[in-house]
Amino acid sequence: MKTSAISHKAIMIAIGILILGGVAAVTLNSRAAKPPVAAPAPASVSVAAVLEKSVTEWDDFSGRVEAVDRVEIRPRVAGTIDEVHFQEGQLVKKGALLFTIDPRPYQAELARADAAVAGAQASLALAKTEADRTRRLIDEHAVAQREMDQRENALVEANASLQAANAARLSARLNLQYTAITAPVSGRVSRAEITVGNVIAAGATAPVLATVVSVSPVYVNFEIDESTFLRYASNGAAGNTGTDHIPVSVGLTNEDGYPRKGKIKSFDNKLDTGSGTIRVRAVLNNADGALTPGMYARVRTGGAAAADAVLIDDKAVGTDQDKKYVMVVGADNKATYRAVKLGPMVDGLRIVRSGLKKDEKIVVNGLQRIRPNDTVTPVPVQMGADVTAAPAV
Repeated sequence: MKTSAISHKAIMIAIGILILGGVAAVTLNSRAAKPPVAAPAPASVSVAAVLEKSVTEWDDFSGRVEAVDRVEIRPRVAGTIDEVHFQEGQLVKKGALLFTIDPRPYQAELARADAAVAGAQASLALAKTEADRTRRLIDEHAVAQREMDQRENALVEANASLQAANAARLSARLNLQYTAITAPVSGRVSRAEITVGNVIAAGATAPVLATVVSVSPVYVNFEIDESTFLRYASNGAAGNTGTDHIPVSVGLTNEDGYPRKGKIKSFDNKLDTGSGTIRVRAVLNNADGALTPGMYARVRTGGAAAADAVLIDDKAVGTDQDKKYVMVVGADNKATYRAVKLGPMVDGLRIVRSGLKKDEKIVVNGLQRIRPNDTVTPVPVQMGADVTAAPAV
């Protein structure tokens, strides 16, 4: 019985060995039969040569239209508004009558001042006569010197009274003139803030009756960054001495392009340390009156002369955190990462300030499907061509 058990166990072990050997043989045969995996084909990408040509570099900014002259009309004398002489929003000439304040109290004041002047003139004439007569009596030793001194003092006082009366009359005449409120500048008048029948006070704290803003020319105020300011300053605009040669074009929100031409009037005297910008003022003709103070304006400024620049398609630029880069394709068809420093757009292409040279080939379409040092299949295209579809892989 013992021998039989041992023989049975040996048989089972032999069977297990045979089974394991068969499985191993099948596995090896299956591996040997499977073909090797082929390497992926290089990605097909659109590649264009970097351009270099002479361009005028333009910079785009946002600004606001502002009137050259803006005046708040306030009363200079108190009284009741008798009449408003303009239509709201109309154009008025300098000196045009806008409001009339009841002039009667000031006419009466002027009449009293005229009477006071007449009385002072009579008193001065009498003082002169008495002084002359006393002087003759002094020569004849008929009166004492003290009386002569009194006559001369009276003459001085009468002359001073006349001067004071003349000053009061001048003030009264000015007050009467101020009852007729006229436009201090030519321009467009606002609505009447105070209407007929209202009593108004005078002075700096008096209410605004209306405002007048000049129409043409107008200012367009905007801000430029520090690097742009330095570039303009190095081209002759430092100290506001060479601003006339910096071209300025302006477009409104409903206009295509920048149809309105102007020039830089001034740069501010300091940069804002918070924003890193400096305020700029341009001046434009506004003969058609389309530019209204407060309007949003698109502003384009340019350098004084054309210069050679390296240009690429904006679609070729990738973003790596805070950096900009392109993929340069070499003679071995390998894509190499290249950091670049960019400038503004000119004629539909992006200026490259540093990082690329003329005729280097870069990927302009398919950038998202490759990595640095990948081998690619380049498909030549023209820089700036409308390549919207990704090339076939």
